[in-house]
Amino acid sequence: MRAAIRPLDPASYVNHAVHRDDRAWTETNCYVDLWVELLHGFGYDPVASMAFTLGVDFEGDQWTFFKFPLADLQTLYGIEVMELNIWRSLMHHIREQVALGRPVVVEMDAWFLPDTAGTSYQREHVKTSIAVNEIDIEGKRLGYFHGPSYYTLERDDFDGVFRLGTEFSGPAYLPPYVEVAKLDASPRLSGRDLVSAAVGLTRQHLGRRPRVNPFTRYRERFARDLEWLKAEDLALFHAYAFATIRQFGACFELAATYLRWLEAQGEGGVAEAAADFDAISSTAKTLQFKTARAVNLKKPVDFAPLIDALEQRWESGMRRLDDRFRG
Repeated sequence: MRAAIRPLDPASYVNHAVHRDDRAWTETNCYVDLWVELLHGFGYDPVASMAFTLGVDFEGDQWTFFKFPLADLQTLYGIEVMELNIWRSLMHHIREQVALGRPVVVEMDAWFLPDTAGTSYQREHVKTSIAVNEIDIEGKRLGYFHGPSYYTLERDDFDGVFRLGTEFSGPAYLPPYVEVAKLDASPRLSGRDLVSAAVGLTRQHLGRRPRVNPFTRYRERFARDLEWLKAEDLALFHAYAFATIRQFGACFELAATYLRWLEAQGEGGVAEAAADFDAISSTAKTLQFKTARAVNLKKPVDFAPLIDALEQRWESGMRRLDDRFRG
């Protein structure tokens, strides 16, 4: 009744560099953070597949909730991700797939995830995705990737995530959305083949970027959002910041990291664009701090210089990348 893919231990697990304390944004969003650690934990370099960060846009009431495109994962690493049909006990489906060497990405209730202590754990019911590497049904133990690292849960938390016991005997609930990652579905690229494929994806994602500077469009909306945010509490501001400022700030920091990876692989001419995107990331950090202060103190603040900088750096970075990859 126990299955594990890799013998990972949270006590000795070393998370990926994009989740270290020297980053401007140590976490991005739950799906990207999960896949960064899943790929890293299974011996892949997640940075090689981050070309998708170049295509993010302002979507009206939020910025793109950016994710690793599943097609990119198959192109670069040979990983096929498919939906798992849940027609019997979820934990038995997970055990079977893990025994086949396939990590399972599943939506769980953060109430029962001890790694969220201080936020959601035993405080609020929040949907979040984890990737299971190990399951012991009899021992009631689960080893999983979540957010910026690798963790385990046991006993009551195991019962909770799988809704076991009399306290969960009420009305039926919708089964979670579950994906399984077939790590060896097709050949994995390496060396120059990996770099060449990444360059191809770079051109592809540059081709789908916004036609109009997204920070030009965000400028007007941000001014209107700021007015109503001042009438709300900080809890709503944090939700707003996650959907907007944190999304583009974290995304462009990853974009800069990706471009520096290309440079290190011999694909020159991208360092200045990386510097532009790093500047977007750091400016976003300042914008988030000043916005929180303005909302809390209800005082007017001139945000025009920060929005100007974001707008100009996006134009500069994208122009440089066009010259390099699409000229």
